[in-house]
Amino acid sequence: MQTATATHESAPAVKQGHPKALYMLFFTEMWERFSYYGMRGLLVLYLTKSVLAGGLGVPTATATLIYGYFTGFVYFTPIIGGWLADKFIGQRRAILIGGVLMALGQFSLFYTQPGSPAAVFGLPSGTALGLLLIIIGNGFFKPNISTLVGQLYQQGDPRRDSAFTIFYMGINIGAFLAPLVCGYLAEDLFATKTVVDGVEQVSSFGFRYGFLAAGMGMVLGQLIFNLVGPRLLGNLGLAPVKKDTNEVVVKQVLTKEETDRMAVIFIITILVVFFWAGFEQAGSSLTLYTDKYINREVFGYLIPTSWFQSVNPLFIVALAPLLAGFWTNLAAKNRDLSIPVKMGLGMILLGVGFLFMVGAVLQRGGDVADETVKASIMWLLATYFFHTIGELCLSPIGLSMVTRLAPVTYASMLMGVWFLAPFVAQIAGGYIASYVEELGALKVFGLIAAFVILAGFLLVAIAKKLFHMMHGRG
Repeated sequence: MQTATATHESAPAVKQGHPKALYMLFFTEMWERFSYYGMRGLLVLYLTKSVLAGGLGVPTATATLIYGYFTGFVYFTPIIGGWLADKFIGQRRAILIGGVLMALGQFSLFYTQPGSPAAVFGLPSGTALGLLLIIIGNGFFKPNISTLVGQLYQQGDPRRDSAFTIFYMGINIGAFLAPLVCGYLAEDLFATKTVVDGVEQVSSFGFRYGFLAAGMGMVLGQLIFNLVGPRLLGNLGLAPVKKDTNEVVVKQVLTKEETDRMAVIFIITILVVFFWAGFEQAGSSLTLYTDKYINREVFGYLIPTSWFQSVNPLFIVALAPLLAGFWTNLAAKNRDLSIPVKMGLGMILLGVGFLFMVGAVLQRGGDVADETVKASIMWLLATYFFHTIGELCLSPIGLSMVTRLAPVTYASMLMGVWFLAPFVAQIAGGYIASYVEELGALKVFGLIAAFVILAGFLLVAIAKKLFHMMHGRG
């Protein structure tokens, strides 16, 4: 996919705009992300709520570790799935295998009844199996659909970054809709409610119906990919690179330029661990803090906790075109920032976002246990706002970076390497969240802000060296 002499005769020929295949991949990824984020938005609540309330009754510290390891391995398996696709099965078969496995995983969560006996790591067997299937399926799906997006464009095509921004909006439309739909089913439509002291409260949640909706979203995405994909993609992604007769693979031994570019991918992957460890607190410590200590009542309506998982993707969809236009204007004036600088700024902005959570804790008078003392919702919204801008400076830029720098024979595998940063970060983030009750939210949120900001400044400081190692592709 990534040598100057490689060609893609099977890719759709496009004179202007973007190939139709991009929008097919957009909707496929949108429904896959609907499935994943719908489940993820409910997971910690499902684990921690009591059995009588429709959950599993897992202790909070244990639940955040389970969440961290689950989401971590979701980002580890792509390196295996990418390698298998590159060498043996091709991207499109990998996407099909991954989609089917993830749908089965969601349905396994649905069929697990509340109160089922614990069998694996304190979880019912159906829950453990469901999470395992989602982990494995994501490994096949995630790196390969991103690689297909890159393969739609020749090396040096100026539409590539724009294409990944469009694709990234698809991801976030799915992520926006998922908590609203799945959260509504679990926390409202299929929930049992009681009135306590004149206030309506949920006494039992319908989590399994949220998981069912997530599974149906995954099925819909696979139908789009397998019914529309063959016509729009042609032979693109059908065969592994080494067997693709339409792909000219010219080098068996990597050049100095190629090894330098690969080194950049590894260096930046290591540094952005700090970003993802903070960013992914959204599904663990931020969710638990929101559930207990943020005033969620707006105009007399108590907003379901899981709905706040939609705030970030809503900001993404609103702000992505603005930021994309900003980068375009800078480039037109020959003032564009290099990839490392953009990503360093993203990390700094994430740290600034956590300073607003520090403000929320201080508004409550510190780490007080009284759940009747609430912080303003505006602190949380400001946190998600800065996290979103930081994400837009880092995540889609990172996807584009890998497709620019990766040698053709290692394209999907190096996309998997990129996802190693969230793998390490998710597990670290699970441990961080497990210490919130012990250390206090004030200290944890403050330390996250400090470490992420420092890592961001470090990345900016070495940006010139990394740009030189990219050899004209930064």
